[in-house]
Amino acid sequence: MGQVALVGEKLSCRRGLRELFSGLDVRGASGRALVVTGPNGVGKSSLLRILAGLMDASAGTIRLDGAAGDAPLREEIHYLGHEDAVKGALSTAANLDFWRRVLGANGLPVEAALDEVGLGGLGRLRGAVLSAGQKRRLAIARLLVSRRRVWILDEPTTALDTAAQARFCGFVRAHLSGGGIVVAATHAPLDFGPADELRLGRPA
Repeated sequence: MGQVALVGEKLSCRRGLRELFSGLDVRGASGRALVVTGPNGVGKSSLLRILAGLMDASAGTIRLDGAAGDAPLREEIHYLGHEDAVKGALSTAANLDFWRRVLGANGLPVEAALDEVGLGGLGRLRGAVLSAGQKRRLAIARLLVSRRRVWILDEPTTALDTAAQARFCGFVRAHLSGGGIVVAATHAPLDFGPADELRLGRPA
């Protein structure tokens, strides 16, 4: 991956009659994590969803600087939100294979990705019987089966134990060392390696 940056300029967001933030500039550079912090209710999740193209900003623009080719920005982004998006009726492997086909099968094979997140040998289990931590690890495996330049992560280590958190941080550091971009909101102190902080203000 070359040197690129996810840039948001003069972003504003309203929720109902309330303005969460206004005129916000955001820059997530390749090789460094941008950690979004601040108390509950200041718009961290809304900002990440705007950057991921899942909701519209009230004002402002978003672009990817330095990227070769003309692929839409949404095809460069992995978004990992609060929901694990695990279908209970499907096996663990089938869940991951579905996302691999949807997002692009240019990363690890399904079984290799399951091994990486600590779910090796559980591919035949239905999603419904997985624990909360296992579902989260399955969601994280989506980052590994499809290579995308930008990872946007909203509280990515929810339900993970200490060992699984450390394993996840290793995935993030490897992504950054390959020139990837990470923008993450988290309340937990996580070792992502080189990182900058964007702190959103207190709610009115």
